[in-house]
Amino acid sequence: MVIVLFLLFIFYDKAKNETVYIRNNIFLQMQNHSLGLDDERFTTNTLLKKGDKKFYTLYEDKNTLYILAPISKESGKQEMMMVITPAGTITVPYSSKDTKMLKVSYLKSEYNQLISQMYYRLLFQFLLAVFGALIVSLLAAWYTLTPLRSSLRLLEDFIKDIIHDLNTPLSAILLNLKMIETKNEEIESIRTATQTIEMLHHNLDSYLKEQTQIEEVFSVDEIVNRYVAFFTPLYDYLSWNVELKKCLLTTDKQAFERIVYNLLSNACKYNTNDGKIEIALYGTILSIRNSSYGVKNPHKVFERFYKESERGLGIGLHIVDKLCLTLQIEKKFILEGTDVIVELDCKNIIA
Repeated sequence: MVIVLFLLFIFYDKAKNETVYIRNNIFLQMQNHSLGLDDERFTTNTLLKKGDKKFYTLYEDKNTLYILAPISKESGKQEMMMVITPAGTITVPYSSKDTKMLKVSYLKSEYNQLISQMYYRLLFQFLLAVFGALIVSLLAAWYTLTPLRSSLRLLEDFIKDIIHDLNTPLSAILLNLKMIETKNEEIESIRTATQTIEMLHHNLDSYLKEQTQIEEVFSVDEIVNRYVAFFTPLYDYLSWNVELKKCLLTTDKQAFERIVYNLLSNACKYNTNDGKIEIALYGTILSIRNSSYGVKNPHKVFERFYKESERGLGIGLHIVDKLCLTLQIEKKFILEGTDVIVELDCKNIIA
């Protein structure tokens, strides 16, 4: 865009200079015609001297460009007049007793045609320059971004390797926790932390690759209640109000779980110290409302890596957006004062 504006400025200035050049060239040719050099493009009329218009100055009216000149062919003229023109100073025979003068005219339609031809030529040059600048910019961008793309590809492969390597020990921890029958605060704390890591693992896995959908029939309230039970001890200072009825869906259960997990995680992390979370199911719409300190840019909340604070990675709601599109769930983000409401319309996946 900057290059286009720069080129536009250059060609605008060039068009002004070309216009001045055309006018000066016409003026000089009209001046030569008045001094005796014939030119069929110009018409000459004899006028009575009147008014205060100067000789050898370019004027224009509705239909013509014209100059006024003394009648230099008359004999007996003893005086000389110096006239300053764009080509320099000239001297012409002149008599203060003259009562007549010449008017050398040039049709304005022909002048406008010259200007139009000049504009078309400059427009073609401008478009050619813009096209050339675009090609050069694309080549420069490709050359500059190639190392960055390679680095991002290496980073993505590195993250994929880490996720793959985490899968085995994480599965072992979960399996061993299921085998432990003892229930105490330490074991429950380990179990909660492991489940959090497991969901982060699923989020990163979902973020990096497209997964095949496996359709299952399951109950919405079962999943929501499970994650409410998971988050309630972690955020015991929040008040929870859950009103759910039976509703069966047929879609990818694991993907829907990640949607619910990320929405509840966001509702908890960005809540107030004495905040609330209200979850309700109205027909086919799952509504999650939470108090907050306000949202500065609600239109950006589902963008990748967008954060309104230092907390989090900025990919949770982006994954929600991505999974909603995949599962054909219509979502709405609503602000009522400082309350945040996310509505999921599941009408397309009702069992």
